[in-house]
Amino acid sequence: MIIQSLAVGPIQANCYILGCEQTKEAVVIDPGDEPKHILSGLQKQAFQLKYIINTHGHFDHVGANKALKDVTGAPVLIHKGDAPMLAHLSASAGMWGMRADDSPADQFLKDGDRISFGKIILEVISTPGHSPGGISLYTPKDLFVGDTLFAGSIGRTDFPGGDYDLLISGVRNRLFVLGDDVKVYPGHGPATTIGYEKKYNPFFN
Repeated sequence: MIIQSLAVGPIQANCYILGCEQTKEAVVIDPGDEPKHILSGLQKQAFQLKYIINTHGHFDHVGANKALKDVTGAPVLIHKGDAPMLAHLSASAGMWGMRADDSPADQFLKDGDRISFGKIILEVISTPGHSPGGISLYTPKDLFVGDTLFAGSIGRTDFPGGDYDLLISGVRNRLFVLGDDVKVYPGHGPATTIGYEKKYNPFFN
């Protein structure tokens, strides 16, 4: 699997392009902004975008949904718990002095779903807490966690629908069990590993 990481927008949210080397099918996880930059990343690898996947519905992670869909036709996938946010992106972004286009979901994801592109399968793991419908996406050795877990920290839980205890429980019981060598790709900041976070993240020690 080819992984491209792009930090996009004023808040520098991480957007990930995942591509199958054999088939050239790809997905984009959390296209928060700069759709031209994301499309360029797809074009450089000659990838065909199959799905746009949102780990959660906050505008800095989904702001380029509509632009990507308009160009590629790829459907937008998100957990039902966060889907209502996609209909109010312009308002939520405006509160922070930014812009985002509304982009209704095409398909709802739930815990245990499997998303396939090319020869690759991503497993959906429900990890609410930062938001009601937060998810992580797992394929052996790699884990895309949105704003649930960061290198040395966790996502905020003081936004509407946030739940600190739920987030902590989800990380401990759903993510930390995946194996110490699993590489973690968060919604902001550098990548880390499950093993490192289990040992050094102050929220779990």
